[in-house]
Amino acid sequence: MTMTGYFTHRDCWKHEMGAGHPECPERLDAIEDRLLISGLDVALDRREAPLAPLTDIELAHGRMHVASIRGLSDVLREEIEAGGPTHAQVDPDTSLNVDTWDAALRAAGAALAATDAVIAGELQNAFCAVRPPGHHACRDKAMGFCFFNNVAIAAKYALERHGLKRVAIVDFDVHHGNGTEDIVGGDQRILMVSFYQHPFYPLDHTHSNASNLVNLPVPAYTKGMDVRDLIESIWIPRLEAFRPEMIFISAGFDAHREDDMGQMGLVEQDYAWITHRIMDVARRHARGRIVSCLEGGYSLSALGRSVEAHIRVLADV
Repeated sequence: MTMTGYFTHRDCWKHEMGAGHPECPERLDAIEDRLLISGLDVALDRREAPLAPLTDIELAHGRMHVASIRGLSDVLREEIEAGGPTHAQVDPDTSLNVDTWDAALRAAGAALAATDAVIAGELQNAFCAVRPPGHHACRDKAMGFCFFNNVAIAAKYALERHGLKRVAIVDFDVHHGNGTEDIVGGDQRILMVSFYQHPFYPLDHTHSNASNLVNLPVPAYTKGMDVRDLIESIWIPRLEAFRPEMIFISAGFDAHREDDMGQMGLVEQDYAWITHRIMDVARRHARGRIVSCLEGGYSLSALGRSVEAHIRVLADV
């Protein structure tokens, strides 16, 4: 029996933000197609993402934020019935349709169900192929294509509901996970390590100086070997010293050299290498327990290939 779970749900395809938007349902198609073509799909334990309970989402988000997203969805539904617009704008880049609420609950629910299964020992690790993504969602604000912060919710859930003492979050998206930082900064039970292109979106974000955050901003056109050197010299020693009992990954693949959303130079082999190093730490300190959640990645071919490389390492095939 495979020990790598693959969590998704058809509701995650129904959320869309308008024609031509880069964060589109076809992203999940690209991943599914690549897993099928490569034969990797047969090595995974496929599971349906449940709807996340609001009480668990509120481990990372304020109650008013959750209520505002739900209220916006309800108002939009009424407006559509009256012949109004099909989308409600949250920020210049982010909007919701009538299916966004359920998709967002499924995305967070996938991370929670994966956490349950991995901690229970049913799975060694898991990948959540979900959208909307999460790492720009702050405690009280949706932004940057994100509504609820899937990884931050799951990390808090592992601590609060399962009684873990220390968990790590690894974020390798091309954009800084400002929302995750907003939620976990200062919580010494969580170590967050990340690299990201800088200066870049979100441009108005002020980096926190909290001691549990390891930010590695890198300039545009940074290539994979330079990122590997930074990970080896800075991430790994901090992770080893922290000794996490579980690791959560914000798995963004938009630092790929083919992705026009960023200007970095990673390739599939870099994502495989990063995953190997995360797994090394997880094996030593966390019984191998990893939950990875999809964040960015907008060049469909590069996204499919990179997710395949990431999951192939997780599944050890």
